[in-house]
Amino acid sequence: MSHPSAEKPGGPAVSETGPFGLSIDAALAADAKRRLAAVEEMLMDCVRGDDAMLTEASRHLVEAGGKRFRPMLVLLASHFGDPAASGVVPAAVVVELTHLGTLYHDDVMDEATVRRGQESANQRWTNTVAILTGDYLFARASDLLADLGPEAVRIQARAFGRLVRGQMQETVGPRPDDDPLKHYLQVVADKTASLIAVSGQFGAMLSGASSHVVHTITSACEKIGVAFQLSDDILDIASETEESGKTPGTDLREGVRTLPMHHVLGGTGSGPDDARLRDLLVRDLSEDDALHAEALTLLRAHPAMD
Repeated sequence: MSHPSAEKPGGPAVSETGPFGLSIDAALAADAKRRLAAVEEMLMDCVRGDDAMLTEASRHLVEAGGKRFRPMLVLLASHFGDPAASGVVPAAVVVELTHLGTLYHDDVMDEATVRRGQESANQRWTNTVAILTGDYLFARASDLLADLGPEAVRIQARAFGRLVRGQMQETVGPRPDDDPLKHYLQVVADKTASLIAVSGQFGAMLSGASSHVVHTITSACEKIGVAFQLSDDILDIASETEESGKTPGTDLREGVRTLPMHHVLGGTGSGPDDARLRDLLVRDLSEDDALHAEALTLLRAHPAMD
């Protein structure tokens, strides 16, 4: 990524504001903000259709906002080439539509009632409406993707395969001879990091960056994706509904063991709370609100959350 430079008297060319100058950051932020507005506009166009129910259900999560983390990665990675390249903004929309589609399906599988601070689609309408809406968003993403070329289609297809595999592995759980922690980290890599890696890959590739840069960005974004999911798993335990926009303790209720839970179960703490929490974590908490609340309280106070 290049920056403007100027010649200082008696010295070599340096950045106009220094290597960490605020003006460089401001310029990058301004460009990202402008292109993100174009992403939002295209997102809204993609979920606007002839069927009133599909349009309403599709707009439900788009209008709820969100971090737009994946589109932002596309836009930032595009600065390793030409950020104004024609495929960059559509690629950002593709990854966000794909992500949104998975959220509709996730909420059905998790029986979630809250998403982004409001009723989830399955709660507001039905599971069927939520599933069909997710499918529709995948279709809209595929339509855009076709214009980005066969390599982009192949990359997205492979990432989507990883995403589904990660969800299946999470649903089935580790085999008796699997290391539970390694299994969990593989689920995180496949289910979440795969699409985040593609976000960086699309941004670099479609902006015309070199193959070495594309490979490096893809690898880095995969690691960012793992860190992102680890953080999200901790927030599922630590945050309140109004803070996170989701129902806290969803993983705990569904029996999905995340990093803090693995640390508790693999630990050697001998206090009464340790023994009680380990006992609760191997139980089915899906139907018992009192036990779920107790487990969540103990887990929040446990050193595994530090």
